[in-house]
Amino acid sequence: MMSRSDQAPDTSSPASAETGGAAAPQPGSELVPRDEELGATVAALTDDDLGRGGRRRLLSRLVGQVRARGTSSLFKPKAAVRWLTDTVAEIAPHVPIRDRETLRRHFDGLDDDALAERLVRNAVRATAGVGAAGGGVAAVEWVVTPTLLSAPVLLAAETVAVVAIELKLIGELHEVYGVRMPGTAGQRAVVLVRSWAAQRGVNPLLPGVGVGAVLGTAARKELRDRLLRRFGRNLTTLGPFLTGAAVAGFLNGRATRGLGNRIREDLRPGRPAIDD
Repeated sequence: MMSRSDQAPDTSSPASAETGGAAAPQPGSELVPRDEELGATVAALTDDDLGRGGRRRLLSRLVGQVRARGTSSLFKPKAAVRWLTDTVAEIAPHVPIRDRETLRRHFDGLDDDALAERLVRNAVRATAGVGAAGGGVAAVEWVVTPTLLSAPVLLAAETVAVVAIELKLIGELHEVYGVRMPGTAGQRAVVLVRSWAAQRGVNPLLPGVGVGAVLGTAARKELRDRLLRRFGRNLTTLGPFLTGAAVAGFLNGRATRGLGNRIREDLRPGRPAIDD
């Protein structure tokens, strides 16, 4: 597990070796990431041990990667939510999920509930840190024109980062309570995204929630609705100077705490079967 932000791979280049140094798409072109750069940056942002400076640098890198792929669609609400939905689905398989044995070693053998509480607390700190880092970036850009042109990019980057941290939390809480998600990384990612959208734990024995699960029409609508609410909440990042950072950090942390508590209640032994 990465413990320092300067160990994260440099993924800021708009072109990869595989593309032969091809130029980044022009503004207004297709926004959905086609390589692993954004996924690697988001994965690094989920690290528990990131300091404030490292988180801000990674968020700034993420903003640059989003901007390099074109930004015009982010000014259109429906298109922006479609972009968020597609991007979350794409980065989800890159989110690192530690298994139960690794988590116990990392946290000195804590029992299930104590370990779950530590994971929730770390995720709250991380999403609050993203909100504070986003507010810091916004504070700088308030004095750089044209500020409003970069605002949707910052909001999109912050939303993706927060969702990734919460996906990691959901996956690791399932590991803690012995509810492992079978299948490939892509199949597990679908289950995690569905769990995040519903804000519920996953019962892998239910039809449609196992390895063959896909994001059908209803699941994608639920994900879009949830992302729209989160995107709107992140507007607080754009508050004047450090006020935005403080409020965004508080709201992000509160939402993550609520999510973590609901997932824990669903997964604790003796709870009724989770509804689909």
